[in-house]
Amino acid sequence: MTTPTPYPNPQVLQNGINQPRKEWILEIEMNGKVKFEHLMNTIYNQLGICHKVLSVNVEYLNGRSFGSVQLYINVSSDDFEQLEYYLYKNKLLSTTVEYVCRKYL
Repeated sequence: MTTPTPYPNPQVLQNGINQPRKEWILEIEMNGKVKFEHLMNTIYNQLGICHKVLSVNVEYLNGRSFGSVQLYINVSSDDFEQLEYYLYKNKLLSTTVEYVCRKYL
């Protein structure tokens, strides 16, 4: 018998229930202030945002991460605001583009 894996942060998930979600492509410029691994861990485990890594171009210099990463995220507006605040607080530049996918019948 296996036990289900708990979600990273149940409070964040409960707050996002029944809120409309949008799909975004998020590009983050790594400027050496936050390690890439720490950024990915924070987005998933602390903010509770599942993401798909689309591309990564990160180099390490003296233990610091420089470059850029593109993520696909599907989040509520509240979760998106939390993520933007985290990036702003850590002085990480980011750009977002709303992802729209056409579905053909």
